[in-house]
Amino acid sequence: MNKNSSNVMALAPNTPNKRETVCIFGTGDFGRALGNKMIQSGYPVVYGSRSTQISNLIPKDAEVLGHAEAAQKAAIIIIAIQRQHYNFLTPLAEVLHGKVLVDISNNLKLNQYPESNAEYLAQLLPGSKVVKAFNTVSAWALQSGTLDASRQVFVCGDDVEAKQMVMDIVRAVGLTPLDKGSLLAAQEIENYPLQLFPMWKFPFFLSFGLTAFFFFYCLVLDVIYTYIYENNNFSFFIAITIPNRVFPVMALILLALVYLPGIFAAIIQLYRGTKYRRFPDWLDKWMLCRKQLGLIALAFASLHVVFTLVTPMRAFVSWRTSKGIISQALNNKTEPLNHTTAWISDSYLALGILGYFLFVLLGITSLPSVSNNVNWREFRFVQSKLGYLSLILCTAHTLVYGGKWFLSPSAYKWYLPNIYMLSLVVPCAVLVVKFVLIFPCVDRPLTQIRQGWERNPKYSQ
Repeated sequence: MNKNSSNVMALAPNTPNKRETVCIFGTGDFGRALGNKMIQSGYPVVYGSRSTQISNLIPKDAEVLGHAEAAQKAAIIIIAIQRQHYNFLTPLAEVLHGKVLVDISNNLKLNQYPESNAEYLAQLLPGSKVVKAFNTVSAWALQSGTLDASRQVFVCGDDVEAKQMVMDIVRAVGLTPLDKGSLLAAQEIENYPLQLFPMWKFPFFLSFGLTAFFFFYCLVLDVIYTYIYENNNFSFFIAITIPNRVFPVMALILLALVYLPGIFAAIIQLYRGTKYRRFPDWLDKWMLCRKQLGLIALAFASLHVVFTLVTPMRAFVSWRTSKGIISQALNNKTEPLNHTTAWISDSYLALGILGYFLFVLLGITSLPSVSNNVNWREFRFVQSKLGYLSLILCTAHTLVYGGKWFLSPSAYKWYLPNIYMLSLVVPCAVLVVKFVLIFPCVDRPLTQIRQGWERNPKYSQ
């Protein structure tokens, strides 16, 4: 039996007590942390280093040898050094021939080099089998054992057998391997740790821009206008009142923006008569970040709930309540209960509570730990059917609360509509178009298109 097949058998899960020796080039933080984790998992570990003196930092059960001697003892060598130091491997080409080299390096910036570090390593040592892995795990996570946030390990390589050997090691140390294909995927894997919330950039900047716009919009109408024309100083509205108007508006608009790209996609597919043509890039990117938009919307809705609950504790509210009571006492007149106002108040509160409940349910089902335990039909029912129901309830909540201002001339300060009127534009447009799309005369051809029917088959080419 050849050496490579014996390596595979030694690393197979059915022989956990007989692990193959693994060599690690590099005694830095990550090399030591990974070596210690592998020793705990039953792997004999030998370090290849320029200095063969045993340091207190090296795991006590590990052996330290020169690079060539250490490489001869193992079929898998983990290269835990930076790319600029790869040149020392060239004289070891004969020793490393046929070995599995695991490149774990990262760069300082995106696309720092024309080719990935793993591809560069494969060019230096064409006789070796290079596999990219472990670069998405930190030394701190390995040392502390807090791997929940970084448990997934991307693996890629051109040799299937070598990849499988590395993935067996990944599983043995308690991580989850994810096969990303050939070594061509190494560039993407190396860029992954350098990206700061890549799917959150558009939702964040959009939310920040809309929040700033609505905040200054309310500032102009509620503070500046009141001060100029009514000589009232309501600058303290900046702390609670204005944010508690902006938060629900942002939550409603962002929730509508979660479902708006689906509306655009349906219209485009109906217009083209096929599902086999790509959507425009802007729509593709928009649809990919719908989850992030929804979670930010849920955050705004939660802030609205908290700010609303603290409203009775505000000095301004206490003053206004006391003023009303004193006014009734001085006039010796008690204001009767306005049943219309009571119905409106209870209605928009009930709609808001139900809408927020479904909103939270949407957020919970978007978590991987929950979504992985439901099938596609269940997930789609919650995210689509219940999602639209949540949008309807939240829109009705805003409409019942702020609808009275549509026909009130005093609401148009400087001829500008109230913020609640603006917040209803996008969600109402989404709901109206969605209502049209569920008509049988529209829904039937759309369903056929999504099942593969084409009006003009040439577009499938």
